[in-house]
Amino acid sequence: MNKIQMVDLKGQYEKIKDQVNSSILEVVDSTAFINGPEVHQFQKELEEYLDVKHVIPCANGTDALQIAMMGLGLKPGDEVITADFTFAATVEVIALLQLTPVLVDVEPDTFNIDPEAIKKAITPRTKAIVPVHLFGQAANMDAIMEIAEEHNLYVIEDNAQAIGANYHFKDGKKKKAGAIGHVASTSFFPSKNLGCYGDGGAIFTNDDDLAHTIRGIVNHGMYERYHHDVVGVNSRLDSIQAAVLRAKLPNLDTYNEARQMAAKKYSEAFKGQDNIEIPYTVGSDDTHVYHQYTLKIMNGKRDALVKHLNEKEIPCGVYYPIPLHSQKAYKDERYMEEDFTVTNQLVKEVISLPMHTELDEEQINFITKEVIEFVNS
Repeated sequence: MNKIQMVDLKGQYEKIKDQVNSSILEVVDSTAFINGPEVHQFQKELEEYLDVKHVIPCANGTDALQIAMMGLGLKPGDEVITADFTFAATVEVIALLQLTPVLVDVEPDTFNIDPEAIKKAITPRTKAIVPVHLFGQAANMDAIMEIAEEHNLYVIEDNAQAIGANYHFKDGKKKKAGAIGHVASTSFFPSKNLGCYGDGGAIFTNDDDLAHTIRGIVNHGMYERYHHDVVGVNSRLDSIQAAVLRAKLPNLDTYNEARQMAAKKYSEAFKGQDNIEIPYTVGSDDTHVYHQYTLKIMNGKRDALVKHLNEKEIPCGVYYPIPLHSQKAYKDERYMEEDFTVTNQLVKEVISLPMHTELDEEQINFITKEVIEFVNS
């Protein structure tokens, strides 16, 4: 059996090696390292894939979120509602812009932001909602968009973990995650479902005016060289990373299907286990692209299981061990523990198993056997 990786980027690279290498060499040969043809081509191809009018590449996913908020013209003190159970980057950019983060609880099955919690958190100062499409599945965007419309709020999708996932609306329509709200951000960090070989990110929107503003922000506020029309930042996707992403993008659906197949095998093995709760999928199989395959271990053995798997050289992760409302940087006297009952329980139970495009049946059988035997011991 091959060594089990949490994410097997080497195995994935081997299958597209010739195309990636030749594309990188073309960039080097052209010396168009910043805003070169590869960046513009990738932008167009991703727009077509997502069916959005505008993709604006940038340097990383955290910048993408920050720039989206800057583009909307949010002001210091404006409140932005987001999920307590997610990576810190989501709330980090809110704080950096001197906006007021408002953390709310998540749903116990999908782990995504709870629309009912959003409703309770809205005040006259609320200006935006940031749903995080956690672990590869979109939040309840029907409910979130209805709430936003009722209260005249912006919706900024954090799509760093769910690129390629479909969202099925209750009226039967379907859109890609990240193509639903007023604006969205994503990350191309190497381990993402669509990852480059360094840092990278992008912002998506169907709003022409917002796209124009954002294009200036990512480039020092310039639309014409040395003419700074808005306050901007320096955040650009370099051409080498764009070349890598162009090689991967045509394979994204295949990559996600491989993840979905691995998840199905995991779930079949864990089905019926009293102490293990498998990931919940809303509706069709195409709604979850399994950036992470995350179990809930129900009998208090999660931490011991992590130790056991490490001893067996099976990598795993706990995403996330500390709620954001408990983090030193984001503590606030407004937060009451009883408002975070789901998150506070999840941080004790969740464990993510190896998930990537190269997982094989032998590896999955070994992993599931070790998990089941230990949890039931």
